[in-house]
Amino acid sequence: MLSLTVPTATTFASKSLSIITPKSSSFSGIRICIPNLRTQSSSSSSVVMMAKREEELKGIRAKTTEEINEEIIDLKGELLMLRLQKSAREEFKNSEFGRMRKRVARMLTVRRERELEEGIKKRLSRKLDRQWKKSIVVRPPPSLRKMQEEEKAAAAAEAEKTA
Repeated sequence: MLSLTVPTATTFASKSLSIITPKSSSFSGIRICIPNLRTQSSSSSSVVMMAKREEELKGIRAKTTEEINEEIIDLKGELLMLRLQKSAREEFKNSEFGRMRKRVARMLTVRRERELEEGIKKRLSRKLDRQWKKSIVVRPPPSLRKMQEEEKAAAAAEAEKTA
């Protein structure tokens, strides 16, 4: 429902528009009031999104800390590839940035929860995190490895045709 306030003495009411006149006001313009238009479908979609997140968190919690660390490295590599695609103005899904960043954040959260369960304090956690980052061996992300394998397979298929 939309309500408007104008300085006349007339009041109109309909399903989508209502014009209301204040009795003692020096306001001489139009006041537009838009009520909260929240529908039933938006609340049901948020329930579905929450269920997906809970399902994803269960999957993350089922992994070992080493598996989580490996996946964090892979996801950060994928984020780098997305940034490179963006800078090269190649075609990519913009929503993947947020999705990957949130996934990394969830994994880091689970990893920190485990550290808290072990009794590791914040200062030691930061120290361990710096050591872990220094120990990371740079490797291509999974999407790049997949592209390289496809190129090798195509090259092998061409070599067989020529041979």
